[in-house]
Amino acid sequence: MKKKWLIVKYILLAILCFIWAFPLLWAVITAFRPASMAAPFSLEMQFTLDNLRNVFGAAPFLTYGLNTLAVVGGILAVQLFTVTLGAYALARMEFAGKGIAMAVIMMQIIIPADILILPNYQTLKALNLIDSRLGIMIPYFASSMGLLLLRQAFKSVPSAIVDAARMDGATLFQTLRYIFIPCSKAAYLSFAICSVSTHWNSFLWPMIVINSPQKRPLTMGLVLFAKANDSGPMWALVTSATLLVMFPLFLLFCIFQKQFVSSFVTSGIK
Repeated sequence: MKKKWLIVKYILLAILCFIWAFPLLWAVITAFRPASMAAPFSLEMQFTLDNLRNVFGAAPFLTYGLNTLAVVGGILAVQLFTVTLGAYALARMEFAGKGIAMAVIMMQIIIPADILILPNYQTLKALNLIDSRLGIMIPYFASSMGLLLLRQAFKSVPSAIVDAARMDGATLFQTLRYIFIPCSKAAYLSFAICSVSTHWNSFLWPMIVINSPQKRPLTMGLVLFAKANDSGPMWALVTSATLLVMFPLFLLFCIFQKQFVSSFVTSGIK
């Protein structure tokens, strides 16, 4: 009886997995089919690479990709610095207002980021940073999720190792570099993947800040490319462009999948 229920369970899981993966499977098939066969559903198998070649000729996706890399890389670099210092303070130091600081961080996670669009825009306008890549990056130079994730990782570092390093004359930054950061590689990797995927897929904030076509990120370029044809969406080209945009993230997650999942399990964040 148990074996029968186990078979039924796996069949149901397989059906659910297929339902979840069907849009992605449809996008992959459409991207590599001739444009004339993209819209009507057909089981006829004809594949071509013309759609990918036409995408690069129809829009400057290489420029969009470089802009996205610059924005995502800049945000991640500053975030790694700020969350490291903040997480160490929250995990290993005692100071007045520590509980209030933790409450503010939790509130920032709960409050949707879209609520802050207007004040952030007004601040950037006062700083004359509208229509700049730096304007996209500045509001995300700190991360509440990164602070909590690294705080848990830093708290798990044995105090004996830290005390031994201090007795040997290690400074604060040496302790961070040689003890806390190496012991928290999985947490850093998980945070990096979350940060990169979030800002790689960001659309609303860049759409508000950026006006110049040559400064657009991939998400803006993809949406404007999909709306460029007045006669209707070019499904073959749109799905090909979508795959190009999502492929780097998909590859990144596949490479670091085990470390990504294990980090959240060991840190207690679900």
